[in-house]
This record gives sequence, structure tokens and C-alpha cells, in this order.
Amino acid sequence: MIYLDNAATTLIKPLPVRQAMDRALLCMASPGRGSHPPAMLAAETVYDCRCAAAELFRVPEPEQVVFTMNATHALNIAIRSLAGPGTRTVISGYEHNSVTRPLAELGAEVREARGRLFDARAVLEDFERLLPGAELAVCTHVSNVFGFVLPIYEIARLCRERGVPLIVDASQSAGVLELDMARLGAAFVAMPGHKALFGPQGTGLLLCGARGKPLMQGGSGSDSIAQHMPDYLPDRLEAGTHNVCGIAGLLAGLQYVRDKGTENILRQERELLTLAIEELTGSGLELFTGAPEAQCGVLSLRSRRLDCESVAEALAAEGICVRSGLHCAPAAHRSAGTLKTGTVRLSFSPFVTADQVRTACGVLRGLA
Repeated sequence: MIYLDNAATTLIKPLPVRQAMDRALLCMASPGRGSHPPAMLAAETVYDCRCAAAELFRVPEPEQVVFTMNATHALNIAIRSLAGPGTRTVISGYEHNSVTRPLAELGAEVREARGRLFDARAVLEDFERLLPGAELAVCTHVSNVFGFVLPIYEIARLCRERGVPLIVDASQSAGVLELDMARLGAAFVAMPGHKALFGPQGTGLLLCGARGKPLMQGGSGSDSIAQHMPDYLPDRLEAGTHNVCGIAGLLAGLQYVRDKGTENILRQERELLTLAIEELTGSGLELFTGAPEAQCGVLSLRSRRLDCESVAEALAAEGICVRSGLHCAPAAHRSAGTLKTGTVRLSFSPFVTADQVRTACGVLRGLA
């Protein structure tokens, strides 16, 4: 099998991730639900994971790191904390449905800063034009469809200057690009654990620069007599039993990213991206590419002969895993002009080899 669907989930994990989850399953209970050794070991692991995330993403205090089920869960907490009916909100033209659907459900007034694909300056200029009068901004760091790196620090600066709270969707950047919460000054940064942080599915993080409103109410392991969620983080936003096995695996994934270095992961993914572009140039496939600094880890393409689903099915028959369609991000396809067709997406990780990329591209050339 050649696995090139890492923008959805990194299937191949570092071995310590599985080992940590096995140990948690055997040895850990629930944090905050007892003083016996299994509960205390769980509490230590959960706290260690908060600290590892706070260190990697430069969050001032580990208590500002909240565990969620995934990035969608984290984004819903963030958006529902700051948006409501009529909230004037500026988003990029490359957002995932995890951003656009909650805003639509709440009845927010949304305007899109589209800009041309792989043109960071154009996106920034659109944000600058639309931010006056806005009450909230939401922006993805990297497009899940095209790997387009948006100018998130410049957008954050514009938001700070205008007093507009910012929510960052770091689903495709966390673990690959530098992500500095202190430098961003964002209200919230949301990310999954199961992509470039190499944790298991069912894990996510919300980095909190703001207090946040609980999405759920229930047991927190603290202040049990009170009938409202605690006022303090992280307990305020973490109702119910923690996914301790998942958090243990996520801790091992964070440690892998820390030890390998995001700059090395980014370099390796861009080398694979460049190789794929070289192998497919002149094949008759339409490739969506930008300057090296404008793109990371993801290559979208279209065939003029076959629809995207047929291409993906043909690749799957050869043991090559990719994703086709709209990738839960119709806004990005509207911005890029691919809404009617969708794209086939190849996405890389440090566990993909150059030979695997060459083999996949050979099959694609044959299909084209």
C-alpha cells in the first residue's frame, strides 16, 4: 500500500504512539476521578500532554490547552464562544465546512477574503479591505485542498490592530509549520491530533487565548457541588471522561514532532511535493501548484479525461490511497474555480518515500 491521504489522517504513526496507547489501556484510569495509582498516572499523562503542546506551540500556560475530540469539536467551541446571530465575520475563501457550517447555523454575517490561489498578498489585501467593522475573523493556516499557506501572522497583526478576535484553523499546519500562539495573539487556535501531530483519531486540541464558552456541561472532576461548569481552564471546556488512551498516543506524537523538528518535517514534505510535480509535469494532468514557500505537503490535480472519483478508484485498485472530490471545503473550490469538478489530492508525511511517490506518479501518468 502507498498511503498518500495524510491530509485526512496520518495512517502510519511513529511506533511509540501505539506503545503509549497500549500502556494507557492497561494501566490508566480517569484523571481527577480518584487518588489511586491508575487515576494519578492518567492525570500525569494528561498534564504532560498539555505541557508538551504548550511548549511546541508557545502557549503561555498548559491550562490554556484544552483537549477535544477533533479540530471540528475545537472549532465549534471557539466559534460558538465568539459568534452569534448577525456577528460580522470575515473568513478566508479557503475554509473547511468545520468553520462555515457553524457560522451558518448561528446566523453570522459572513464575508469571504478570497484572493487568488497561492497569492498570499491578495488574500491579505482582501482581509485588510473587509476587516473594518468586523467583530470576528476566522482563517485557516493552510488549505486542506491545495496546501496553500495563508499569511496567518500578517492577518493576525491586522486583527490585533483593529481589535478583532481571531480564530485560527491549524488543521493542516500543526506539526508542519511554526505555530506560535504568543506571537499570533489569537483568541483560539484549533487543531486535530490525528494528522501531522501523529496522534490517533478522536483527539484534538484547542489553544485558548480567550476564556471560551462550554459546548457541553457535565462532570469535570472538580467543583462537583457547583451546577455550572467551572470558571477556569481547562476544566471549563472539558466535560466528561477524557480520552486517556488517545491523549497518551497524542503525547507520543507531539514528542515525535518535537524531536524531529517541524522545519525538518516541512522540508521533507516539500521535497516529496516537488518530486511529484516534476514527475507529473507534462503528463496532461492539471496540477495546482504555487511557489515553494506558498505550498506545503499537498498536491491537488485534475484529469482532462477522467473525473476525479474515477482517478481515485483507479489508484485505489493499484494500492494507492488518495482523496477525491470537494474535501469538505467547497469554499476553497469556489475560490480556485474547481467547484464543479473537485480535485484529486495527494498529501504527504515523513513516512512517505520518494520511491512511493514515483510509483504513484507513474500510475497517474498512465491514467492521464
